[in-house]
Amino acid sequence: MKKSALFAFCVLGGIWGSNFIFMKWATEVVTPAQVTLARVVCGFVPIAIYAAFTRAIRWSDLRHAHHFFVMSLLATFLDYFTYAQGVARLSSGIAGTLSGTIPLFAVVCSAFLHGRKELDVWKVMGVVIGFLGVLLIAHPWSVADGSIDMTGVCWMLGGSCSMALSFIYARRYLTPLKIPGVALTTYQVGFAALYLAVFTPFDGMSALLMHPHAAVGLIIGLGLLGTGIAYLAYYHVVEHLGALAASSVTYIPPVVALFIGAIIVGEPTTASDYVSVVLIMVGVGVMQFGKSIQRVMSSKTQRVV
Repeated sequence: MKKSALFAFCVLGGIWGSNFIFMKWATEVVTPAQVTLARVVCGFVPIAIYAAFTRAIRWSDLRHAHHFFVMSLLATFLDYFTYAQGVARLSSGIAGTLSGTIPLFAVVCSAFLHGRKELDVWKVMGVVIGFLGVLLIAHPWSVADGSIDMTGVCWMLGGSCSMALSFIYARRYLTPLKIPGVALTTYQVGFAALYLAVFTPFDGMSALLMHPHAAVGLIIGLGLLGTGIAYLAYYHVVEHLGALAASSVTYIPPVVALFIGAIIVGEPTTASDYVSVVLIMVGVGVMQFGKSIQRVMSSKTQRVV
């Protein structure tokens, strides 16, 4: 089973990394709100089928509906919508690189909500390094030349912050409930599908029929794979490799997105963009593994002494 979890880990990173080019194609045809709706609805179907097949859904869980609603806002609607807004204004590779800031925001938000007890020197160092990467990729000092849309950067960072807040909320309110991950995902995505279907204008969505690549990317790439299959793969990794290993998958999407954008699609990319993604990934790595490395080095030193 561990081999299947490792396979799911790699597939998950690839799927999430390819999401940004699919979003780019879709936002060139329909609005970010419509992209979000189609993605959520198409992703909900395989999740709901799997949840029903495994009998993970229970009517008794509805007493926690307020928590599912909050998660649907933070981790589905706001996350998907803000990312779609950002990708509409940026290249897919740059947008994907900025998505790597989710762990950085998780640390910042946790410290803001719970105080300095959530911080240590490694986390502070990681956040500083990571946001230096963001600063380099946004280079606000040259915004006048129009080389990057700062509004798009802000949308992407807002989406990462929303996703980070969802992790904190889930850890505090949902983890203690001991509800299976596939059930939580079904409720979360299902709630989002309901209110998005009510409030999203459908005018203009027929344009997808004239752009098959955008339609396939949206329905199959973002919906079926990027939402449905990706969530199932994520929980498979969590179950068999652990939460820490699952969180490490955030290293893959920025690299995949930048590779697809620069090499396959041919988006303009500079050397500073590559340095930026390295800084963001190094920052995340320092936060996650700095203390563990310190303990290992300390124990080795003690044995030598």
